[in-house]
Amino acid sequence: MAKQVQTFEKAMKQLEKIVHELETGELPLEKTIKKFEEGVALSRFCSKKLEETEAAIKQLIQDDDGEIYEDPLFDE
Repeated sequence: MAKQVQTFEKAMKQLEKIVHELETGELPLEKTIKKFEEGVALSRFCSKKLEETEAAIKQLIQDDDGEIYEDPLFDE
């Protein structure tokens, strides 16, 4: 099975769906565990994307004159 390209938005939508399914309490135990595991993986994916985004935003620096400029991510 080919791995589907995941976006933050798709992952969040799927995570919301899983949370709703788990909150109903209507799933059998085995399916509940699988959904929980899937939700944890999606949560980790979203967290990683947010950390990457935060790091990219931190590259924007405001100088003494109030001007905002981009600090290259990989300065050497």
